Amino acid sequence: MNEEIQSLTTRAKECADLLIPLEHEIGQVIAGQKPILERLIMAIIADGHVLLEGVPGIAKTLMIKTLAQCIDSGFCRIQFTPDLLPADITGTKIYNQQDCTFKTVKGPVFTQFLLADEINRAPPKVQSALLEAMQERQVTIQGETYELPDPFFVLATENPIEHEGTYPLPEAQMDRFMFKVLMGYPSKTEELLILDRFTEGIHYHPKSVITASDIKKIQAVVPIIYADLEIKKYITALVDGTRNPTDYQIPLASYIRYGASPRASIYLMLGAKAHALLRGRGFVLPDDVRAVAPDVLRHRILLSYLAEAEEITVDTIIDQIIKTVPVP
Repeated sequence: MNEEIQSLTTRAKECADLLIPLEHEIGQVIAGQKPILERLIMAIIADGHVLLEGVPGIAKTLMIKTLAQCIDSGFCRIQFTPDLLPADITGTKIYNQQDCTFKTVKGPVFTQFLLADEINRAPPKVQSALLEAMQERQVTIQGETYELPDPFFVLATENPIEHEGTYPLPEAQMDRFMFKVLMGYPSKTEELLILDRFTEGIHYHPKSVITASDIKKIQAVVPIIYADLEIKKYITALVDGTRNPTDYQIPLASYIRYGASPRASIYLMLGAKAHALLRGRGFVLPDDVRAVAPDVLRHRILLSYLAEAEEITVDTIIDQIIKTVPVP
């Protein structure tokens, strides 16, 4: 077993070394926000999707666009609006009068990196157009199914301060995102760097430093990172703590209305493995699980109306769960 772990650690270090230039190149454009960037990279190598929430103007779009530019892959951006139609995302069939046949016109979802900007601006019928793409990596257009490019990564953004004219994502769609990441303001030092980069007429153009095939190779390594049985029990206990909080004497348990789904356990494991890989380890530690737990559980726990009335946040609940469930 030790030899196997050493071999996995060697492979993990090789993969982590491939990702170092990616982080560096993106850092030439994006000032700070390293924890957010790390979550995006972790989701990519774990073959997951990310819901990014933050106020306007903090470079959510620029970050994912730069990430796509640094990876030799396709990129499309969809600006979600109330008048958008499902066919505007997935595509449709158009009648060709010359040969009396229907031609399939594929939509912007047929790319490798898809930015769904302000996804809560579109009605549920449009939001649901992404459900099959995110889960099955395929799209059905008028009865015909088409495979999506591989790798396929969806980054959706939300504005948390403006709710007029928005359509909250249904729980089934929220559950398909591996992480829900909260992106905050830059520090004063980082904002000075932003001024230097974007107000002096000098614009850095990021270059491709890693290929899509490299990403696929790393994605193949993440699932085989070693996780001990105790780590698996710890993950199941954390998720069970969201469903049966009283069994673990978790404070504020009465504020939880619904707990996390089994997808939370899957993504906790994959997220912890990706976290370990980025640190050049071929095995998972409890700290890896704890590091990704808030981003995995944040959008999978439903709070009661009492919690909202008393301004108890889901992050407060998650913090209590992590502190209360015994660490192996």
